[in-house]
Amino acid sequence: MNYWLVKSEPVKYSWEQFEKDGRTFWDGVRNFQARNNLQAMKNGDLVLYYHSNDGKEVVGIAKVVREAYPDPTVDDPTWVVVDLGPESRLKKPVTLQQIKSDERLQQIALLRQSRLSVMPLKPEEFDAVVGMGMEE
Repeated sequence: MNYWLVKSEPVKYSWEQFEKDGRTFWDGVRNFQARNNLQAMKNGDLVLYYHSNDGKEVVGIAKVVREAYPDPTVDDPTWVVVDLGPESRLKKPVTLQQIKSDERLQQIALLRQSRLSVMPLKPEEFDAVVGMGMEE
């Protein structure tokens, strides 16, 4: 299994809307590195859902439920989407500031490539963030 982080501005597509929808295709990716990351996602991979711009926090865990296929919102075969389903909301959001201040997360892609919208995570990075979000 692989681990990922995806970003969404909550005003465009929030975790709350994602939970209501129960499933979505992850579109709008127009960066080749992010596209390559989408193409590498496999069914069952787990994904941290990060609210960017407003909030700047990881709010939930999603799961890849359909692997990459052509983006239905454009006529260009260069771009792909994956389907994600919500798994669980974190008990408390994990803020960007918390991530920055945690020694275990100093090499996380979120800090090294902050503009990338879809990024891989190491298993220990995923576990560290989830652990922070599940603490009482």
